Amino acid sequence: MSISIESTVKQFPHTNKLYEEIANAILGKKYELSLVFIGPARAKKLNEEYRKKTYSPNVLSFPLDKHAGEIFICPTVAKTQAKRFTLSQDGYVAYLFIHGCLHLKGHDHSDTMEQLEERYLRRFGIT
Repeated sequence: MSISIESTVKQFPHTNKLYEEIANAILGKKYELSLVFIGPARAKKLNEEYRKKTYSPNVLSFPLDKHAGEIFICPTVAKTQAKRFTLSQDGYVAYLFIHGCLHLKGHDHSDTMEQLEERYLRRFGIT
């Protein structure tokens, strides 16, 4: 697994090893992944450009090919949404990372995807 983690924002979770373990479990060891923490303006711009949506999303995932992809997470948006879940702010960001990885693996929103998300939250002790 090759994972590159970058940030264009000052405050983001610093749990690189956890992200690498999650990515290995979901995507496999031969996958090349870029994870970037971004601000709301850049998230909105990417969402408009690639999805034709006009809001700042919490997570975006882009498959590049069968063995490579990118995930962009906006911690600012995630922070406001974490209050609705039974997860800490860092836990919710980790959940979004799991969600993005599952999309890169080919899963669409469904009961199956939700079950996998729950399984990975438990497996990695994310609270």
